[in-house]
Amino acid sequence: MNLTEFNQSDRCEHFSCPERSVSPVVYILLYMCSAAVVLLTMCGNLLVIISVFHFKQLHTPTNMLLLSLAVSDFFVGAFLLSPMLIWTIESCWIFGRSFCSSFWLITGFLTASSIYNIALIAVDRYLALSIPFLYMNRVSVRITCIVIVFDWCVVVAYNLALFYFSGNFKGFIICPGECFLFLNEVWTVIDLIYSFIFPLSVIIILYTRVFMIAKKHATAIRELNNHIRPKTQKITSHSMKSERKAAKVLGILVAVFLMCLLPYFINSLLGDVIEIQTKTFQKLVIVVYLNSTINPVIYALFYPWFRRCIKLIITLQIFQTDSALINVLS
Repeated sequence: MNLTEFNQSDRCEHFSCPERSVSPVVYILLYMCSAAVVLLTMCGNLLVIISVFHFKQLHTPTNMLLLSLAVSDFFVGAFLLSPMLIWTIESCWIFGRSFCSSFWLITGFLTASSIYNIALIAVDRYLALSIPFLYMNRVSVRITCIVIVFDWCVVVAYNLALFYFSGNFKGFIICPGECFLFLNEVWTVIDLIYSFIFPLSVIIILYTRVFMIAKKHATAIRELNNHIRPKTQKITSHSMKSERKAAKVLGILVAVFLMCLLPYFINSLLGDVIEIQTKTFQKLVIVVYLNSTINPVIYALFYPWFRRCIKLIITLQIFQTDSALINVLS
């Protein structure tokens, strides 16, 4: 992931730690709000992880993809949000050289993991709507888990290669009070294609197809209302409506994700045209991270099963015997 576009010869020319210019009250409020965002991110995604892990009724291919996304979002809250928010508030990187390298390595890994999880969700919805019988018979939880593990392994391998071949494991240059990752021109192009252009193309193309299919399903349901017996109509209509609703909710998830990511990657595309300030760069990265905070909120707003799971978890009913078999979908 290309994290900044500064000219390498000018890396440390303008970098310094300015004195704090905000009042003590504002300073404390900024830290309180930052702590609240970090806790919301971690707790929200932890609730998703526990829900999908614990309740057997939620062990579906689509929910395994949501689980994978929640895991990467949880790690964003645990390892990335705090350092970035503190860096922004203090206007100075205070965590040292070693953690700076680790910070951007983890950022690249988790961001790419989230992007490809979203792409897999788009593939999942496309298969479920375009070839439903084959999807039900062939796409199992086990196969989905294998795909997820393979996806995470590829992302890890890519990010290690990115750091190694771009030279960031061999003399990573950090200016006093700053922490930036510099990629050479070749790896900048490779990273832009791998982390943005390719997965974004997959997401847009497949979700365009998903909503076209959903529109055809809506027409089919209206025809069923006129030509098929009430009982058969009820079963078929309910199944088609369920898939359409799932596609709609996951479409919202994808749309929010793209809105959070696009400003950063647009800046990456225009890196040679405009000179970005450190503060602006930090805000763009924070917006990317905040997508991990928003995702559980989307689940809570649009998934009744998630709200039921939250209630069962908070009231500690999950510790009861056979609680994993509780019906959370009704």
